[in-house]
Amino acid sequence: MRPTFVNDDGTESDSIRIIGARHPCVELQDDVEYIPNDYVLEREGSRLMLVTGPNMGGKSTYIRALGAIAVRAQVGAFVPASEARLCVLEMFLARVGASDATQRGISTFMAEMIDASAILGSATSRSLVIIDELGRGTSTFDGFGLAWSISEYLLKRTRCFTLFATHYHELTQLDREQGVLNRHVTAHAVENGEITMLYSVEDGPCLDSFGIHVAQLS
Repeated sequence: MRPTFVNDDGTESDSIRIIGARHPCVELQDDVEYIPNDYVLEREGSRLMLVTGPNMGGKSTYIRALGAIAVRAQVGAFVPASEARLCVLEMFLARVGASDATQRGISTFMAEMIDASAILGSATSRSLVIIDELGRGTSTFDGFGLAWSISEYLLKRTRCFTLFATHYHELTQLDREQGVLNRHVTAHAVENGEITMLYSVEDGPCLDSFGIHVAQLS
């Protein structure tokens, strides 16, 4: 459908509302029936969305789909959604994947920090930031501290729209701050260890990792 942009003369301009969104690339694959999900980000109430849930549950696809839709909308293209209302964004910044550059002496963790530093130094209140995990390349204690500090900086100092997918359950306690929204991808686990990914995004945090369940799928 054709996206619409809200004016800059009211509070509605500080929002992103996309209903029935789909990923424009994933749904083109054969034998894939994509499950649509919604995004509602408001400057004061939910500018930072924390997304938790099991591996392979759809977190990465969910947050990246918003990036793809936002970019298409900004350049004047149609978007895969039943409703799309956005504000004008100055830039789109992303920290995704896990890779290194051994030929340059850059570890996976350093690559994460370089990307994070670039985001913190460039993002403005009119930016969309997508972070797919952060702090995995170091200890859990240090990684969580970095993830919390970076999230808090984007929330309080930059005040940009942010989607942050994480396995740090403690990070969901950030919802005590105004402007944070917890959402999670859903899964159904049974007593024999089997797990079924539902790929639906619901409100609230997910406090189970389902790591053993997912490992048993291999």
